[in-house]
This record gives sequence, structure tokens and C-alpha cells, in this order.
Amino acid sequence: MPPSTPSPVPSSARLRTWLHQCDLAVFQSVASRDWPGAGPLLPRLSRSANHGLLWFGAAAGMAAFGSSARARRAAMRGVASLAVASTAINTIGKGAVRRRRPMLDAVPVIRRLKRQPVTTSFPSGHAASAAAFATGVALESKGWGAAVAPLAVAVAASRVYTGVHYPSDVLAGAALGIGAAFALRGVVPTRGQLPAPGRPPAEAPALPAGQDLVVVVNRESGTATATAALVRDALPRAEVLECPPEELSATLEKAAGRCRALGVCGGDGTVNQAAAVAATHGVPLAVFPGGTLNHFAYDLGIETVHDTCTALASGEAVRVDLGRFRPGPQGPGGAHGYFLNAFSLGVYPELVRNREHWAPRIGGWPAGVLAAFDVLRGQRPLEAEVEGRRRPLWLLFVGNGLFQRVGPAPGRRHNLADGLLDVRVVHGGRTPGLRLLAAAIAGPLTRSPVHAAERRRRVHISGLAPGTPYAYDGEVAHSGAELLIDKMPEALTVYCPMAI
Repeated sequence: MPPSTPSPVPSSARLRTWLHQCDLAVFQSVASRDWPGAGPLLPRLSRSANHGLLWFGAAAGMAAFGSSARARRAAMRGVASLAVASTAINTIGKGAVRRRRPMLDAVPVIRRLKRQPVTTSFPSGHAASAAAFATGVALESKGWGAAVAPLAVAVAASRVYTGVHYPSDVLAGAALGIGAAFALRGVVPTRGQLPAPGRPPAEAPALPAGQDLVVVVNRESGTATATAALVRDALPRAEVLECPPEELSATLEKAAGRCRALGVCGGDGTVNQAAAVAATHGVPLAVFPGGTLNHFAYDLGIETVHDTCTALASGEAVRVDLGRFRPGPQGPGGAHGYFLNAFSLGVYPELVRNREHWAPRIGGWPAGVLAAFDVLRGQRPLEAEVEGRRRPLWLLFVGNGLFQRVGPAPGRRHNLADGLLDVRVVHGGRTPGLRLLAAAIAGPLTRSPVHAAERRRRVHISGLAPGTPYAYDGEVAHSGAELLIDKMPEALTVYCPMAI
């Protein structure tokens, strides 16, 4: 009987065998080669990335010392991308391919981790987290992405160097991490993907090098003093005046009377005062964001001194609406009050007051969290009559222009000259925290037993207890028995590069 012919090996099996041999060859080459300088560094780096601790620390550093909204957004997106990648790896990736860890015989003892991983080898979770964080950061900020990329590469390489992963584990993990960051971007767009704000163009004088520009700086506002130094370097012909908060109003009035454009450096509260003065005197406003909160500038797309300087040099400007409320902070006999971002009643004014109390001691963001916890624990609903209907309220929010859904991404206005007020009410009842969260996620133009949101051109509030606190652009004042809120369409001209 003729001998039987052996059945051919499937091509897929041959391919897997060849890939494993290549994988093993590279692994053994890395293990046998001497890597000067890597011995004391890579194992420690690999351990520091356990549970994402290295990346959480990097994100905290970026947010704390980046001194820009772009840095904070990059940090948040990096952490969110890491979370998506880690979830995908631990719930699907590790279970789909149950590959054993490499044998450590060829790896020098000095390189090995003290605690060996017990999970399966494919794909590398450390490489996925590193790639996801670095990619997420780069999608928001190329500069910060370039800064963290070498660290991410080093963490990924350390997994092969210490012998806990094959090279293909690391490559697959990195690919999954990059994919997770881009998948998140598809759900939560980056700042660059969002549509440009609505911006009716306005006429404004071109002021190269800051000629005939007076910039007023609130020296106690966030990073305003450091920003003022950048303004002096970028605009040598501008006059820059630094003053304490109590002298801000008088300094702005004097500056507006002798300039072709009024500049302001500070946060939203400082910019609010400058906007009211600029609108009254009919001069354009140049905003240099330098406070703890800079929502107005960021909603226009102005994030750096360079953005404003570019607009000043070319004379590019836009018109924006100015919110107004009566009576103003000085009471019935005083002038109107104005707001660029939002006016609110209820828990928010108390939150602002508590935040300002704690911020100098523990920083802005921790102070905000602590203030929210304290306020929601001890507050009672506000009693007020809104448009003829009286009911208890946790919050009445009136935005200058329509704010987009808060949800996973920060709220933003795409049009600062729409002529409308974004009115949102959170009704009284139990669990204020859950009600406020539901209102934030629901976004504009919704209605439920818990909250309501709609567009209006004016809002009338009555039946208030005299002395009820209200907040406008981060400032707190106290009301009389009623308030009328409306807006002045396209009342303010602001320098802004049209290409942003």
C-alpha cells in the first residue's frame, strides 16, 4: 500500500508561525543586547505607568502649569482617551487572544519587574494607555503632544525591555490606543473640529505694534500680570496700565477717553467691566485672556496674546451681543448691569462666593468642587416668579447667546450675535445635584418636570426677596424685588482674527 501523503499546513497557520518566530527573534535580540542608560530608567518608568498613574500625573501637571485652555483641554482629552483604551483592552482585548507572557530566561535579572503581571500578554495595556494618552493630547495640542510622545514611546519600549511583552503585543496595544483616541474624537469633537463661531464682521482700526491702544490689567486676576509682560513684548507701542481691582473701573473710564481701542487683561469679571465701558464710549475692545476663567475670549476663539495681536495688526474684528439686566448692581438708581456670558439666580451665586473664598488656598478647580459640594448640601430652593409663574427654583440661568450641550464636552457658544437669551430653569425639589446634572446633559431647548430650557429675547423675574444674590460673569451682587433681563444686539466690537 503506498504511503499516505501528509496534508498541507494551512497558510494561516504558516503565517502565525512565521510571525511568532519573528516576534521571538526580536524579543531575544532586545533581551541579549546591552542598552546603555536604560537599565535604571526603563523598569522604573514601566512601573510608574501601572494603573495609568504616570499619565494622570502628566495630565495634572499640564492642567496646572500649562496656563492655557488648550493645555487643559489636551490633558482632559488625554485622560479620556486613556480611559476608553483601558476599558476596551480589559473587557475585550485580553480575553479575545489568551496569549502567554514571554519566558524570562533570556532577560537579565536586573531588568525584570519585581512583580510580574498575571494577565494575558496580548495586547499590551501599558502601550495602549500610553498611545491613547499621547494621541489624545496631540489631537488638542500638537505642542503638548510632541512633549509627551517620547515618554509614551519609552513606556511602550519598556514592556519589551523588561520582558513582560512580545513586540507584537506592544504594537497591537499602541494601535488600539491610537484608535481609541480617534474614536473618542468622533463622539466628542476637538476644539478644531467645532464650527467657527458666528461672527458678523465689524470695522476697527488697524493698530500695528499697539499704536493708540491702552491695555488695562487687573493685577490680581489669575495670570494677568504674566500675560501683561507678554503684551508689552508683543505690542511695544501700547500703553499698559496695571491696577488693583478697586481702581479698575476708574482706570478703564480714563483709558477709554484717550485711546482708539481699549485693551483689557484679566478674567471674565474684568472683561465684563471693560466691555461695558467700551460699549458706552463706542471704542473697540481687545481682550487678552489672563484670568482663572476666560469663557468669553475662548468662545470667540481667542486663547493667546498672539491671537489678539494678529487681529490688532490687521484691524480684524467682530460684533457681539451684550446682555443687560435692570436694575444693575448699584440698585434702582444706578446704571444697568451687563453680562457677556451668563446671568444666574439660585445655587450658582453661592457657589461663586464659596469658590472665591477657597480658590486662593487650594486653587480654582478644587475650590469649585468643594464649593459645589458645600452649596448643594445646605441650600434651599429659591422662590421667584418667572414670566408670571411662581415656583421654587434651584437655578435660573440666562446665557448671552445659545450655549451648546454640556454633556461630556464643555459648553460653548457658536454664535455670540444671535440676538437671543439661553434661558434654563432647574425646578425645586429633592436631589439638587442630580437635577442640575440632568439639566446640563439635556442641553438647550428641552423641557421636563425637572428642568426647562428655551430661547427668549427678554426675561422678567419678580417676587424676589430683597437682597437675593445673583451672579453675572463670575461676579456676585444682590437684587431688589424684581429684575428685567434682555440684551443689546451687536452692541460691542471685539478684535478677533477672522481665520480662527
